Amino acid sequence: MTLTRLAALLATALLPALAAAQGGYPTKPIRVVVPFAAGSTTDIIARAITDKMGQSMGQTLVVDNRGGASGTIGQQAVATAAPDGYTIMIHSSSHTVSPSTFAKLPFDTVADFAAVTPISSTPNVLVISPAKGIKSVQDLVAKAKAEPGKMNFASAGQGSATHLNAEKFKMAAHIDATNIPFKGSAEAVTEVLAGRVDYYFSPIAPVIGQIKDGQLLALAVGSPKRASALPDVPTTAEGGVPGSEFNFWIGMMAPAKTPREVVNRLHDEVLKALASPEVKERFTKLGADAWTMKPEEFDAYIKTEIQANAKLVKAAGLSPSN
Repeated sequence: MTLTRLAALLATALLPALAAAQGGYPTKPIRVVVPFAAGSTTDIIARAITDKMGQSMGQTLVVDNRGGASGTIGQQAVATAAPDGYTIMIHSSSHTVSPSTFAKLPFDTVADFAAVTPISSTPNVLVISPAKGIKSVQDLVAKAKAEPGKMNFASAGQGSATHLNAEKFKMAAHIDATNIPFKGSAEAVTEVLAGRVDYYFSPIAPVIGQIKDGQLLALAVGSPKRASALPDVPTTAEGGVPGSEFNFWIGMMAPAKTPREVVNRLHDEVLKALASPEVKERFTKLGADAWTMKPEEFDAYIKTEIQANAKLVKAAGLSPSN
């Protein structure tokens, strides 16, 4: 192959990124990979934000649900996508858990992604079927201690943020309970409603309707402070289990080497969408609080949280899956 031919091929391969960097971005629909099933909190937040972003950017942002394997299937799809701004990811804090819960990943959680910004901080809420007869965190802990190893809890996948929240609660409460992993929150909620699984640290969005209807009882929120959507529900620390707090966030990332101009444009569009009355109203109903950072700050935060979650996974005695 001649040098001229090689140069031409390289130029062709770089055209999408160059066009994006030169201000023409976006010129076609943008695929937004959500590594969880439709109806999950991450999916609901993604749709709320991308609807508004699409109006502002003049292009459709198409949500592509790639659930399974605790989010790693969707993560891989983005890690290997062209870094041209037309494939991005909206994921949860599970992104920082998978390096510790999988023995080997087909991507590098830090090196293969460019952080854009967090979008929201969304507390998990500890829910249980009223038929269980448990009315408080103290009741739950007492029952778990009276019947060691007999209780179980749902999670949206091994190593997911919902799983880690429950594990942190277990350690702080000094109880023994078994994780029952599902593909997403929808399945987990169904099993808790039916009473086949004892409890679940669920994101608020998928269960707020059932809580208000009395189908599920909210015992506590797993966050450091009470949730604005459930102001009368105590934190797990207030319920008698200090040291059980867990920060559940949802944020946007792109493939590594995505042009900085595109990353900054996406960041600015998220902030613009979060400031709109429509998104504010939807977030209020979801129990989500808007939360943003500059791309470089979010990159640093992700690295720090990966290290913190590695310590949590080790302390919980979780074995990485293959």
